[in-house]
Amino acid sequence: MSRGQAHGALAQDHQRSPTRTITGLRRWSIINRSLPVFSSPLPNPQIWNGPTIGFLQSYESFANGGWWHDPNLLASTGDGIEKEEPRAWDGWWNEQIVQLVKLSMEQKDALTVLLTGRSEVGFVDLIRRIVDSRKLEFDLICLKPEVGPNSERFSTTMEFKQSFLEDLVLTYEQADEIRVYEDRVKHVKHFREFFELQNRKFQSTSTPCSRKPINAEVIQVAEGSMFLSPVIETAEVQRMINSHNLSIRDPTFNGTKSPYGRLRIKRTIFYTAYLISNADSGRLISQLLTPMLPSGLADSNDLKYMANCILITPRPAPRSILDKIGGIGKKLSWQITGTAVFENKVWAARLTPVPATEKYYTENPCPVVVLAVRKGARPIDAGKIQNWQPVPSDKALTLETVVGEKVVLRVEEENPNEGEWEMADILMMALVVDPTAVVAVARVREEEETPVGEAPVAVAVAAMLALQAIDHWMTMEGTKEEDMRKSLVQVVGQ
Repeated sequence: MSRGQAHGALAQDHQRSPTRTITGLRRWSIINRSLPVFSSPLPNPQIWNGPTIGFLQSYESFANGGWWHDPNLLASTGDGIEKEEPRAWDGWWNEQIVQLVKLSMEQKDALTVLLTGRSEVGFVDLIRRIVDSRKLEFDLICLKPEVGPNSERFSTTMEFKQSFLEDLVLTYEQADEIRVYEDRVKHVKHFREFFELQNRKFQSTSTPCSRKPINAEVIQVAEGSMFLSPVIETAEVQRMINSHNLSIRDPTFNGTKSPYGRLRIKRTIFYTAYLISNADSGRLISQLLTPMLPSGLADSNDLKYMANCILITPRPAPRSILDKIGGIGKKLSWQITGTAVFENKVWAARLTPVPATEKYYTENPCPVVVLAVRKGARPIDAGKIQNWQPVPSDKALTLETVVGEKVVLRVEEENPNEGEWEMADILMMALVVDPTAVVAVARVREEEETPVGEAPVAVAVAAMLALQAIDHWMTMEGTKEEDMRKSLVQVVGQ
């Protein structure tokens, strides 16, 4: 590559007017990747199992590149681009880095660069709109090109970034300082090693170079965790899967050379239980658990709060049990009758249904909600409690539960012997929880152009609505039921 010839898309209509010359430049500020300055949403670990979190982010997993190469995911940040752009994606920025960018913008001897591994295709306009909304003026906005200036292809994001930085350093030979802001620990290490190697080259007598060693500082930025609405995230992942399954039919469309065949979303069920809402969980902890705890334990890191369910069975419940208790989505009220502590490790409360004649099922000796456990203790030990202390009338809390399953989702290759996302069961779950959801889902099915043989995005939306409504742990903190419906409307409108 000739010097001065930049890598990647520079969004020429967006670069600020040059206020410096090559010889007048003394330092660079490299804001690496869009995440340190803007909190791009990550896969939500409350939705997906551990292996799927990595799978979604791996470039080779999907024929279309996956999570970091799908502009729809970035465009869905918050309430979506149409609503977020006017308010400049308020709440989604790393304000400390924003201020550093503004300071760098004001320095006439500094070049301010936004360097991201996002691809040119699909992201140039989107990133420009995000940056413009905060009135941030970068001298260069550099995205990863499909093919470099010398027809080279970059196999990894790091290879592209190092190639760009090498060209930048050799172009501005008078500059003696560079600062790189990066949030990923692995990349911080790679950048530091890269600049150490470059400086050794500049000092080598065997390969004379007019470039003097550069003072390089790679600054690790704390990585924040921001997530999409669970409904939107599940729908977008289903769209990615549909696109992948369509692309692998013809090897010429498998841009990443993904080794995976047809993919689909599957469920992992940990247990079946009477699930407790966040509000009632908070009441159990504040009014029952806290007075029971030894002094100082509540503020330590040795305690795991629970108070989230009354266990039915530590596995998917068979149809015979579900039929006996009214099925998934059945609501049941309870009243606290006693509390107990097992070996100063497990804190629990005993309950009775309201009314007392209501049918229920549990594999424990009696209905129990585990309030908290010490780290290393087992919640199942609550079943060993023999002596319960009756609660006074002012502590006899009542709470409402709903029968549901503790579920996380996973993305795996399709198995023709497995039947996931059964439409009838999913819509029945959604109907029990929110009849209006079924109408909206039907609209998605009518309007969406789903490739032949693929799972409709509506199925994923319906499943997430049902899971989210009956299992409150899956809802982001502060998200209200009204916001959940708004998320569905956003999906319907796409």
